[in-house]
Amino acid sequence: MELDRDQMDAVVKRLNRAQGQIGGVVKMIEEGRDCKDVVMQLAAVSKALDRAGFAVIATGLRQCIDDPDGEGMDVATMEKLFLSLA
Repeated sequence: MELDRDQMDAVVKRLNRAQGQIGGVVKMIEEGRDCKDVVMQLAAVSKALDRAGFAVIATGLRQCIDDPDGEGMDVATMEKLFLSLA
């Protein structure tokens, strides 16, 4: 199932921000920044990635509901993808 491009724009923006955050974490480590600061930034990156994944799955679920007879994924596959983020 191909996801709606317009709906994925927000996900792409979120992933681009996360990519920048990862670069920032690497820089922090290279600069010898405090462990607490590094871990807090890693947590922020992790949350951003989780939200992007959930947004992708939510979009896929909506598309499956809107077109249940289409070539979308079955419920078991969508559930497996959703649980892979947990």
